[in-house]
Amino acid sequence: MTAPEPSPDRPADRGGLWRHADFRRLWVGETVSQFGTMVSQLALPLVAILVLHASTWQVGVLAACETAAFVAVGLPAGAWVERMRFRWVLIVNNLVRAALLAWVPVAQLLGVLTIEQLYVVALATGVSTVFFDVAYQSYLPQLIDRERLVEGNAKLQASESVSQIAGPSLGGALIQALTAPYALLVDAVSFLWSAAWVTRIEVRPPRPKRSPDPNLLREIRDGLRFVLAHRVLRAIAMCTSSANLFGSVISAVFYVLLARQLRLSPGVIGLLTSTAAVGGLIGALVAGRFAAKVGQGPAIWVASAVAGPCALVTPFVQRDWTVGLLAAAQIAMWMGIVVYNINQVSFRQALCPPGLLGRMNATMRFLVWGTMPFGALLGGLLGSTIGVRGTLLAGAVGQSLTFLPVFLSPLRRMRELPSYAELAAEGDTAVGPLVPSEPKE
Repeated sequence: MTAPEPSPDRPADRGGLWRHADFRRLWVGETVSQFGTMVSQLALPLVAILVLHASTWQVGVLAACETAAFVAVGLPAGAWVERMRFRWVLIVNNLVRAALLAWVPVAQLLGVLTIEQLYVVALATGVSTVFFDVAYQSYLPQLIDRERLVEGNAKLQASESVSQIAGPSLGGALIQALTAPYALLVDAVSFLWSAAWVTRIEVRPPRPKRSPDPNLLREIRDGLRFVLAHRVLRAIAMCTSSANLFGSVISAVFYVLLARQLRLSPGVIGLLTSTAAVGGLIGALVAGRFAAKVGQGPAIWVASAVAGPCALVTPFVQRDWTVGLLAAAQIAMWMGIVVYNINQVSFRQALCPPGLLGRMNATMRFLVWGTMPFGALLGGLLGSTIGVRGTLLAGAVGQSLTFLPVFLSPLRRMRELPSYAELAAEGDTAVGPLVPSEPKE
């Protein structure tokens, strides 16, 4: 099947992407799914901590299992996804994740739930998420015009931020009412909802053309080369991967601090997490205007420089007014993270040739998410040796320095970042640095 001719449902100048029927379908499905995901991100570690009484090391291993797939299958996933229809990859992996998460409450009901089963669920869900995320970021440029990518990513990020505000509070309430294992059913249902809406998307890009001489290793190498040979993409990968490494060190023991040491209830933990996500919503709303004011390149490094040091509050929080200070610090941190993500993801999508989108996104995911399981294991190990607060301090110091790769790159002075369409019009479609000799001020 081929993509249909433009219709009144296609984006119009007035109303932007809200007039784009297929984008709305994607947005509705993903918004509800994000609410469910926020519930499970709180519920899964609390199942381990409160129901299975897991040790700090076991909680760290569980966190590592959630992201280990980005190391194991991150690179080949891009080449495999490019051989498939992105839409079907989204549908199938939504259904797979729904089934996996639904097993946890079933196992609890049968009285057979173990920490090892949580590891398997986290690992398998992570593999499915790898394929979903690669297809999702590659599908958006097929669904909307490339000049609307910042708008599209901002709208999707805004709904994710709203879900981060309300989702954990909802999750905390559900965990207190139903217990953590049964709260995971909410996420399972949300994945079914998302799959149903994606099936209604009418734009059907043609099946990707198969290479006459398919070679998985060569295709993976092309994706790696595109990212690593490009000075700006390489800097973004270094910044994001190091931020995720130290962020995972913090995340591995964060809920141990709140639930075990501070003895906060699931409802309070959910409310605290929700408050932090207010910053994400603010970031989504201001990302485009901030980039227009300071320039696309500076918007990326400034946002990263603001976000990192906010983590320094976490190691010193007590069961007193400092909990409010932690919430304020997380608001500022997530505002910076979201402004950074919207601008750098939109730049990547606009820069990449259409035939490399899947491999570029998979390569970036491999590089930037591949550090997360190691960070989680390191966090669990440090938490068991130097203590939870010492681990949080080490992670926060590291996170404060992660902006340096993008600050020291050409992004520091580039007000306008190049796109593939501009480079193609100039006759320059080669894979390489693609950085102007003189930055655009």
